Amino acid sequence: PEAYQGLPSVSAHEALVKSGAMGNMLVWFAIMEMVAWIGVSQMLQGSGRAAGDYGLGHQFMGKTDAERDAMKLKELKNGRLAMLAFSGVVTQAVLFDKGFPYM
Repeated sequence: PEAYQGLPSVSAHEALVKSGAMGNMLVWFAIMEMVAWIGVSQMLQGSGRAAGDYGLGHQFMGKTDAERDAMKLKELKNGRLAMLAFSGVVTQAVLFDKGFPYM
């Protein structure tokens, strides 16, 4: 909505908490976590399912074990880089109280 246009990230968070949007997100994320727990529970009981395997994207993993291991390492590094990038965005938003593009 127009009311949230141009707000810095920290201010937008507070505005969305007041409007109730963040509460709705919390509920939906909680539902997704509960559904995901079914797979985790099955894995812990010995179903043979690998951790984090939701059955998506197997065609991109490669044909050989070496290709699959290389792709798993790439995905792990990509996730770590994304976490670092997000922490940089949050740090800049708090330190400089500016909105995107943080320049």
